[in-house]
Amino acid sequence: MDGPGARVELTLAAADLVRRLRDSHGPLMFHQSGGCCDGSAPMCYPDGEFRTGASDVLLASLEVPGVTEPVPFWMSKAQYELWSHTRLIVDVVPGRGSGFSLEAPEGVRFLIRSRVLGS
Repeated sequence: MDGPGARVELTLAAADLVRRLRDSHGPLMFHQSGGCCDGSAPMCYPDGEFRTGASDVLLASLEVPGVTEPVPFWMSKAQYELWSHTRLIVDVVPGRGSGFSLEAPEGVRFLIRSRVLGS
């Protein structure tokens, strides 16, 4: 949902889900940790519920049509070092994700698709 130079963008389906989650839970945030299994998926939380710190990087403040405030997208610094050459595309697919991410009860999960910067 951001311009062509953005480091992180949302697909239309992901933006629609973010709007619905925002309506239910208030302001949101994403964190991409880089762990295994569901830990490698972008997790969506009420803004501020996940504590970020010196080991995290703010990659983007996503502007989502229909959402009044930007949605921050954080990534662990170690994961960023591995993915710094990519553009991250947040998408949503059917299936059960982590119980910690807000979309879990919806029967869908966020996932990351990526594209090498410059391509």
